[in-house]
Amino acid sequence: MLYSYIKSLHLIFVITWFAGLFYIVRLFIYQIEALEKPSPDKEIIGVQLKIMAKRLWYIIAMPSMILAVFFAIWLLILQPAFLEASWMQVKLVFVGLLLLYHYKCHLIFKSLQEDKCRYSSSFMRIFNEGATVLLFAIVFLVILKNAINWVYGVIGIVLLSVLLMMGIKLYKKVRERNSS
Repeated sequence: MLYSYIKSLHLIFVITWFAGLFYIVRLFIYQIEALEKPSPDKEIIGVQLKIMAKRLWYIIAMPSMILAVFFAIWLLILQPAFLEASWMQVKLVFVGLLLLYHYKCHLIFKSLQEDKCRYSSSFMRIFNEGATVLLFAIVFLVILKNAINWVYGVIGIVLLSVLLMMGIKLYKKVRERNSS
């Protein structure tokens, strides 16, 4: 019974972690676009977006990541045999990539809190899909739990990534045409 409670808490915090990652990058896009606006819009919008990003990052995204990892470790302590399963080993690689993505978001967050950013809003729209790709990979690995099926899943993720990139480029063209 304890395992089910821990697993439920892990899943809840994974969901809130992803919600935080999805939304923080959207805020990055808005912050970058606000930096390009003339005064006083730049300052007014920028201050509000910084407050929103700070609250999201420190109240939702960071604690959710810490708790998701904490409960995941607890689950592995309760079921150490999972570490021998190939699907779990691949999943942990993707979780490692997710942690790197989270860290990169933190660096961007800190930079934008100082009104500095070397990335364009177009880059951030593409970067935003990184969490989506990792989410698909992790969920398919957990559900399928099969070494052969995850290979097909990874192929599917690559195809999904290509479709997302094409969609982003199409959206950019539509936005540019509508703003003209």
